[in-house]
Amino acid sequence: MERAEQFIGQSYAFLDAVERASRAAPLNRPVLVIGERGTGKELIAERLHHLSTRWAGPLIVMNCAALPENLIETELFGHEAGSFTGAAKTRHGRFEEADGGTLFLDELGTLSMPAQDRLLRAVEYGEITRIGASKPIEVDVRIVAATNCDLGQMLEDGRFREDLYYRLHVINVYLPPLRERKEDIPLLAQHFLEKYGKENNRPPLDLSPEALDLLMEYDWPGNVRELENVMERAVVLGSGHRIGPDLIPEHVRPAPQFHIPRFIVPPEGISFKDVITDVEKRLIESTLEAAGGVQKKAAELLRIKPTTLNEMIKRHDIGRRRRKNGDADDDARASRTRAVSGAELSREP
Repeated sequence: MERAEQFIGQSYAFLDAVERASRAAPLNRPVLVIGERGTGKELIAERLHHLSTRWAGPLIVMNCAALPENLIETELFGHEAGSFTGAAKTRHGRFEEADGGTLFLDELGTLSMPAQDRLLRAVEYGEITRIGASKPIEVDVRIVAATNCDLGQMLEDGRFREDLYYRLHVINVYLPPLRERKEDIPLLAQHFLEKYGKENNRPPLDLSPEALDLLMEYDWPGNVRELENVMERAVVLGSGHRIGPDLIPEHVRPAPQFHIPRFIVPPEGISFKDVITDVEKRLIESTLEAAGGVQKKAAELLRIKPTTLNEMIKRHDIGRRRRKNGDADDDARASRTRAVSGAELSREP
């Protein structure tokens, strides 16, 4: 049975990918799925299999990047007993396991050239040879391959076989990253809230507008997989019926944006040290305010160590009651800085 996430989306790019997979499914030809990690390439492979004439056969999944290079070939094609040290008995490879069905090869671009040679023969002639065997074995397997690499560039660099590329590139399906289909974020987020809400025996959950705004502004380098992780975390940590911005992890929140105006230096000059000191102090104060007074969070926003921030806070006497005698000096220095800057250091909305 296909997973529900496969059908969640209303963006043109997503619906086009699903439609291409649906049209390609019954053709029984190799398909190359192109997309970043976390976009759902395995879900497309499942759709290709379940809508094909091979739906009753096995769907075997193999991540080519998950195994060391010296094990890839034996994993794909199997081996005979005694063919190498440790091969105590004959083992069937993934091709034999997928006979009559579909073999999904994820991270295709990580295959070594010798493994590509063997794969090409399997695709061209429908036969494989186990490691250590002398006779080939016929297999009836449809290949669905996936990659997040630029195979065209790999061809130019001599790292991928041209003939294998064109054998597997008969039909291609491009899965867009989540940042290119942001209109699908509300649907996906609500789906994951319902999914993990049920798993954790929670009442119906929804997203606050503020939390949704944070999700919409983020670029999601980990794509749908990352969004699912964020929603699961929010469900587990939350207690009410609404998921607010406080349950969205820090890395999803945008860092505060600061605008530093152009400085106009008067004829009599200005103290560089005074200006930099005042700007540094105001930046720290603004960041602490954005971080709700939490120094660790402020340090993360400024991309400095918490100990460094603490030293700067002490140096500028931030957050302490200023001594009466020191107020005039601070105000005078700030006044001089404002005179040459023409504007305050401000935080953009």
